[in-house]
Amino acid sequence: MPTFTPISTRRSAARTAGLLLAALLLVATTPAQAITVDKLVHHIDRLWHGETSHAIMTMTVETQRYQREMQLEAWSLGKDYSLVVIERPIKDRGIATLKVEENIWNYLPKIDRVTKIPSSMMSGSWMGSHFTNDDLVRESYFEDDYASHISFEGERDGRAIYELTAIPRPEAPVVWGRVVLEIDQDTLAPITSRYFDEAGELVRTMRFDQVEQIDERHVPMRLTLQPEDKPTESTVITYQDITFGVPIERSFFSLQNLERRR
Repeated sequence: MPTFTPISTRRSAARTAGLLLAALLLVATTPAQAITVDKLVHHIDRLWHGETSHAIMTMTVETQRYQREMQLEAWSLGKDYSLVVIERPIKDRGIATLKVEENIWNYLPKIDRVTKIPSSMMSGSWMGSHFTNDDLVRESYFEDDYASHISFEGERDGRAIYELTAIPRPEAPVVWGRVVLEIDQDTLAPITSRYFDEAGELVRTMRFDQVEQIDERHVPMRLTLQPEDKPTESTVITYQDITFGVPIERSFFSLQNLERRR
């Protein structure tokens, strides 16, 4: 004998199924990661460093006058200690940039000379590249030197992104009038970073790609920096290896250690 479900029960089940479907659709269309500005800025500031890090990378510089390639080795400890050393070419081997808290030095092993870099020169070119001294040793951080906000959240060019706009704080020792980053919502890896001067003109663009998962973070292994006024020029940093959480002491970041590395 067939059984019949009362109409009221069927309607109730239909309403329940409809609510469940709506909830599932809501989850499916919600961004993969809900995140605050503070957490996003903290993540970006530490993406290539962590508490400690060691990296091997290649820097390729292309200008209208020359093209050169350098092999670099770099270490970092927190936000206050970093060291970048040129390993190749041989003629430049041992040239280094060291950051210890607020102090930054360049070391030239051939003449055994140490030069302290004043804050006024942090925006200067590092070894003839389009990267600055500040880019290499991270004297400035979004967390400390900029007031940031999420200026766009959604899909752009078929990709779910966060757009982060950073305005320098009044006393911050930075040269940019504004920095705008596009960040992938799923991986939190940066896509582009655009740097504007105080007049609002675009000065340079950095593009990030070749993203790899290292531990629990997605790290772009290639950074391409292009000046706006020289569209045929660029500097590319490609990471061959990067390791986080390496055992390293503060004493490693010293002028004495630089001299011992000659």
